[in-house]
Amino acid sequence: WRIMRVEEIRPFLIKKLKDEHRFWSYEDDSVNDVPDDILIEKVLIYLDLDDIDKLFQLLPYEQIRKSWIDNLIPLGERYYSLNRFLALYYFNARKPGAYVKSMMTRHLNKLTK
Repeated sequence: WRIMRVEEIRPFLIKKLKDEHRFWSYEDDSVNDVPDDILIEKVLIYLDLDDIDKLFQLLPYEQIRKSWIDNLIPLGERYYSLNRFLALYYFNARKPGAYVKSMMTRHLNKLTK
C-alpha cells in the first residue's frame, strides 16, 4: 500500500470501474474522458470507501457534494440506504435520513415547476 499522487487517482479509479464493467457503454478510448459527474456517481455507487476517499483527494468537496445531490439523490428508494450513509459519513448530515428525504423532495419540486 502506498500513497497515490493526485495525477494517478483518476486513471486508477477509471481502471477500477472498467475492471468491474461499469463503463460498458463507453468506447475504450472515450472512458478516459468521462465527465467528473459520471466519475463521481459511479465511484460513490460502485467502489469502496478507500476509493471514495481517493475521489475526495482528486476533486473538491463541493463538486462531489453537488454531483451527489444532483445525480444520486434523485435515484430515490433504490439508493436510499447508500445515500443515508453518504450523507452521514461524507457530508456531515446530523439527521441523514431526513436530509436525504428533503433533498429528494427538493429535486421533485424542481421537476414540477
